[in-house]
Amino acid sequence: MGEDIFWLQFHRAISPGLQEYVEAVSFQYFIKTRTLVSIEEINKQLVFAAEDKEEETKPSSDCHNTQSHIWSLKVTPVDYLLGVADLTGELMRMCINSVGNGDIDTPFELSQFLCQIYDGFSFIGNTGPYEVSKKLHTLKQSLAKVENACYTLKVRGSEIPKHMLADVFSTKTELIEQEDGLP
Repeated sequence: MGEDIFWLQFHRAISPGLQEYVEAVSFQYFIKTRTLVSIEEINKQLVFAAEDKEEETKPSSDCHNTQSHIWSLKVTPVDYLLGVADLTGELMRMCINSVGNGDIDTPFELSQFLCQIYDGFSFIGNTGPYEVSKKLHTLKQSLAKVENACYTLKVRGSEIPKHMLADVFSTKTELIEQEDGLP
């Protein structure tokens, strides 16, 4: 019961850190498996065991009592969703970087994956927590940039030498950000 009170009292303070953790773990997991890590898998990684060693009071004894304490941190569904929403920005950057490196297959793979994430968020829509609907806008922007990259690769890719693709995409990304009012 004491852990629940602690959790409720301090959740707002640690929530941004949990979201960043979900983003990082999800990005690493995606790079390895090309899939999205589940909230259950993340929560399994957040179980820790600590041993407290207590010496006995008998001076002649060399025995030690050890007590094992298990504590865990739980990522809430909202923190998970917000972390996954942040992941989409990393995936967008991965897409643009892969184009700059001459990899023209990764953007199409990322586009499909981001569309699946966007579809999932669309089911939540405005019915979810306020923070989720705020991040939906950023998710849309990331998806639009990836789709724009795929469109350019498909339509103009054969016309542009591979070593110039990065310049084309950085210019287009700057124009999209200016249209959206981003610095």
